[in-house]
Amino acid sequence: MATLISKAADLAGPGIGSYEELEQILPSDYHSLLSPKDTQKAIFAAKNYIEENLCKALNLMMVSVPLIVDVESGVNDLLDRDGSRTPIQFHISNDYGKHPVDAQVVQAATKWKRMALRQFGMEVGEGLCTDMRAVRKDYFLDHDHSCYVDQWDWERVITPEQRNLAFLKEIVREIWKVLKGAESHVLTLFPELNDARYPRLPDELTFLHAEDILDMYPDLPRKQRETAVLQKYPAIFVIGIGWTLKDGYPHEMRAADYDDWVTPTRSEDGRPMHGLNGDILVWNSVTRRRHELTSMGIRVDAKTLRQQLELTGQLDFLKYPYHQAIVRNEIPLSIGGGIGQSRTLMLLLRKAHLGEVTVSVWPKVLKEMCARKNIHVLE
Repeated sequence: MATLISKAADLAGPGIGSYEELEQILPSDYHSLLSPKDTQKAIFAAKNYIEENLCKALNLMMVSVPLIVDVESGVNDLLDRDGSRTPIQFHISNDYGKHPVDAQVVQAATKWKRMALRQFGMEVGEGLCTDMRAVRKDYFLDHDHSCYVDQWDWERVITPEQRNLAFLKEIVREIWKVLKGAESHVLTLFPELNDARYPRLPDELTFLHAEDILDMYPDLPRKQRETAVLQKYPAIFVIGIGWTLKDGYPHEMRAADYDDWVTPTRSEDGRPMHGLNGDILVWNSVTRRRHELTSMGIRVDAKTLRQQLELTGQLDFLKYPYHQAIVRNEIPLSIGGGIGQSRTLMLLLRKAHLGEVTVSVWPKVLKEMCARKNIHVLE
């Protein structure tokens, strides 16, 4: 029973439940390898490299992205399917209340991007990338979760024939090459980052299905499974996040209306699996913890959207324009994802806290805790 409770709880958050626990987790032997000024220089060197080379690798173009969306559009990202993370919503009275708008601050641009592919006339093999900013007010604020979120949110048009696992892996490998290149770029520009305690990212990712990891560690909750497997493989892509596994739980809650996690697939050795999506996870040698860099996947089509909404009891979503556009095949089939900017920069610049590379709000208890550990967050 205790294992089942811990597995259920692990789906709901980052795996750290209190600041007392966080204080035990944060490194006690840390000091930044870069000065505050050089940190800012390195941030933009890495950011510019990734944007330029991601667009080249995946044939994307940079486009504008919304910070707020109309509630009635249905394009805001709900992040999961249990309703635990709700967007900030506000009423715009406008024109003395004659033409009001109810708006939400985006939590991610996942659904908006797919609509934007049509808006910008993207053809097969073309796509877009955004410098996305969002607010996720329901996060527990720790060393790698902030209520202020920045991502390279990208999306690319695909054909029906490309809705398969081999194509997903091909795109993931291209993204990994860009991240590896960014690491080499900043280590060359800032040689002080070359520290033997923090080995470079491996040249290749290891691809594992969520079912594989559960088979390896059947008694562990999800984040502990990830921590354990990263001791063996320091950089992995976990396939099939959202599908309910044999223990009765998905590897992680994943919304039903963007990534395809229901499509049957097969492992390389022929075993039945599910899902055309996944996450890149790495071992962070500074924090000595699992570190998620990106979530991505082949998006739902008309068939799999309905299947996933039915499985999650959310068929009422079909009333929204975004969902209707998928059902009616009015927007392109696509693959896409979000690469966490601050998460990636934190890793590449050997930082112990997101707040060292991005300005956000943090509770006093966290800032004081970090200061005691020689971690100085930006304000």
